Amino acid sequence: MAIINTGLLSKGLRSEFLNRFDATSTFYQDLSTRITSNSDSETYRWLGSLPRMREWGTGRLARGLRTESYSVENLKYESTLEVDRDEIADDKTGQIRIRIAELAQRAATHKDYLLAQLLINGETTGFNSYDGTTFFSSTHQSGSSGTQDNRLGADAVDPDNPTVDEFKAALKQAITSMHDFNDDQGELMVFGATNLVAVVPAALYLTALEAVNATVVDSTANVLVGAARIIAVPWLTDIRRWYLLKTDGVIRPFIFQDREPIEFTSLTENSEEGFRREKYLYGVRARYRMAYGYWQFATRTLFAVPS
Repeated sequence: MAIINTGLLSKGLRSEFLNRFDATSTFYQDLSTRITSNSDSETYRWLGSLPRMREWGTGRLARGLRTESYSVENLKYESTLEVDRDEIADDKTGQIRIRIAELAQRAATHKDYLLAQLLINGETTGFNSYDGTTFFSSTHQSGSSGTQDNRLGADAVDPDNPTVDEFKAALKQAITSMHDFNDDQGELMVFGATNLVAVVPAALYLTALEAVNATVVDSTANVLVGAARIIAVPWLTDIRRWYLLKTDGVIRPFIFQDREPIEFTSLTENSEEGFRREKYLYGVRARYRMAYGYWQFATRTLFAVPS
C-alpha cells in the first residue's frame, strides 16, 4: 500500500514505520476484493446481476442491473501518538521507535480487525448484504434464487471443545451447502471447491489444522486433506462459531473500498505543538471501508450439542 509523504516526517522514525508496516502479515487482501473509490461513497447495483451465456437465437437479449442497491460510505480513521520532547531527548533504549513500530503494526492490521467485526456481527440487524438481509441469514432471496440459508449448525458433544472428526463433518457440510447457493438468475454461484478458507477462533486453530492436514483421522483416510486453508483470527472469541469463505471469485465475500491510503505524519520541533507545549505528535490517517460482498461465498457454522 502506498504511503503519503507530507514532508513533516522524522527520517529515522519514518523508516521504522514503513519497514514495520510492510513486514506485517495481514489476511484481508485474500478475503476481499479491492475496489478503488473516487467519492465519499460507492453504490453497488451490479452484485448478483450477471446473466448466464445463452444461445444466440434471434439476437442478443440484454438484461439491466437489478433494482437492489447497496451503498457503502467511506470512513476516516486515525491513530496518533503524543511524545514529550524530554522523552525523545532521554530515550536511550529505543522505546519511541518501538512505539512507532507498534503504531505501524496496528495500522497495517486495522483492515483485518474490521473484517473480523463484519464476521462477528454478520447475524446482527443492520449488518446487511446487498439483498437487504443480514449477511448470515436463513432468508436470503433475490430474483429467482429461492430462499437460501448460509447459517449452518453442526453437532459437537462439547461445543466448546469440538473434536477433529466433528470439525471435519462440519467442514463437509459447509462445502456442500456452499455448492448449492444460487444467484438472482437461479444459477449456481460456486463452480468447484477451490480456494476455500476456514476462518476460525485461535482456540479452534489446531483442531481445524489437523482436520485438513492429517492423512488419517480416527483410523480413517481423510478425504479433506488440503480442502481449505486455515486462518486463526484473534478477534474471534466464540469457539463455537467459525466461517468458510471462497476467495477466488471476481467479487469475494468482502469488499475493501479503498479511498485514501495510509498517511504517516509527524509534528515535531518546528511545529506549534513542539514549540508551545514541547509535545511531538506522530500519527496515521486513512479513508476506506470494509464491506460485505457476495454472501454466497460465505457460511457460518455454529457447533451445538446434538438434539
